[in-house]
Amino acid sequence: MAMKSTPARHIAALIERIGRLSHTSSHADGLLPVQWEILRYLDRANRFSCTPAAVTAYLGLTKGTVSQSLNTLEARGLLRKQVDPKDRRGRRLSLSAKGRLLLRRDPLAESIAAIDGLTKKSQTALADSLQAMLSARLDAQGRQPFGQCHTCTYFTEVHDDGDPHYCSLLQEALSADDAEAICIEQTAS
Repeated sequence: MAMKSTPARHIAALIERIGRLSHTSSHADGLLPVQWEILRYLDRANRFSCTPAAVTAYLGLTKGTVSQSLNTLEARGLLRKQVDPKDRRGRRLSLSAKGRLLLRRDPLAESIAAIDGLTKKSQTALADSLQAMLSARLDAQGRQPFGQCHTCTYFTEVHDDGDPHYCSLLQEALSADDAEAICIEQTAS
């Protein structure tokens, strides 16, 4: 006997199917889907969130899986690991020029193009709905949200010392690029 169809069940099935389609196309250029996710994350994350621990928290994977993937991406010349100047035991990650170039061929572009084909009103409604769903799932699992800096309670629009923005949690000046990036420390305002 089939389960009763409900709008929630239908939407969940659609999301799962779209995810599977994206996952399948993410084997492009000899990379695994998780490796594409890491490259995308590093492209969107601010300088405070480009660490192996932050990547692990964002993706919700094991340290071992992330570590292996980071090593592969580094060996392929797609990212760089550098000693963190504030904590010599830590590592900072950054995309290499080759990694940035590869992201221009991101298999996720097909999904982006499909979303671009929607009206602005539909895009906003979809984004709001998916964000609410993601937030509920993250809350239920006790995981971090990783929102944009400019939406954080610790974000200051204009800083007294002349820098464009400021993070009062980390007590660091923020650039305009930082304000748009995602951050591991983000707490929605």
